[in-house]
Amino acid sequence: MNNGYYQNPVFPGVGLNNNTIPNQQSVPSYEQSQTTVNPITSEQSYIENILRLNRGKKAKFHVTVPGSEKWQDRVFEGIVEQSGRDHIIVSNPTTGEWYLILMIYLDFVTFDESINFIKDFT
Repeated sequence: MNNGYYQNPVFPGVGLNNNTIPNQQSVPSYEQSQTTVNPITSEQSYIENILRLNRGKKAKFHVTVPGSEKWQDRVFEGIVEQSGRDHIIVSNPTTGEWYLILMIYLDFVTFDESINFIKDFT
């Protein structure tokens, strides 16, 4: 091999002691544009967004955990607190418990009242 010697790579424009070498062409910097978060549009009518529109409402979350004998089919009841791309946070005011439910296990959600959602999917 190389007798146990480890060679650090040297990149163009950088000296051995990490000082920039003068008169070398450097990589141009690009301005980053600021992005703003748009309100939910019809193209973004995913479960997580529908749940976000219904924060504070009581719901039942029906989940299936494959490979689990004890928790295979379970219903969590509580208030929609938060929703993310891969999870839902639910609080149960009756028991004081909080649940972090993974979306991958979610089958469906039922509400006792009408839900908020985006009606125009065009």
